[in-house]
Amino acid sequence: MNVCFRAIGIWLALLGLAVSAPASAQVKVSFHSFNGSIFGGRYPHTFVVFEGTLDSTGETVSENYGFASKKVTTAILRGPVEHMVISEEPKYITSTNRHFTIPVSDKTFHAMKAEIVRWREAPGKFYDLKTRNCIHFVGKLAAMVGLKVEFPKKYLRKPKAWLNHVTRLNPKLGAKIIR
Repeated sequence: MNVCFRAIGIWLALLGLAVSAPASAQVKVSFHSFNGSIFGGRYPHTFVVFEGTLDSTGETVSENYGFASKKVTTAILRGPVEHMVISEEPKYITSTNRHFTIPVSDKTFHAMKAEIVRWREAPGKFYDLKTRNCIHFVGKLAAMVGLKVEFPKKYLRKPKAWLNHVTRLNPKLGAKIIR
């Protein structure tokens, strides 16, 4: 009888470990905005942050990407200019607004990374303040995770207001509007 109780105890302990085992690895993508300031030397901006672990390889992911013009000149106001995909320093990210975070599959993560490469490697002058700025870049990535995305003209130079608009378009996120 004592052996039976011991076996049941071991079985229950193993069952407890299985139930309390950590969930499978996962990458999450967060959507950020920066308010910007002429005096602070940074313009309003939006970008994405990937953090987590890939299910398929166990590789840790800690990356971020935004889209910008290579040079800040008045040429931006006249039409397309040279572009770049940028990554922010961790200390900068902590001073931004994180609007919402969404878990993504490995497949979606890799598709998003391929899209980032397409934007980075687009030939010629690809940054356009009206049609291909940081908001359009982040909007494309948001659509890839199934979010409803729109680009009202009044938000095209206001990343925080635009991400708040995306938040309102997608109430399933349960995200709060950032003031």
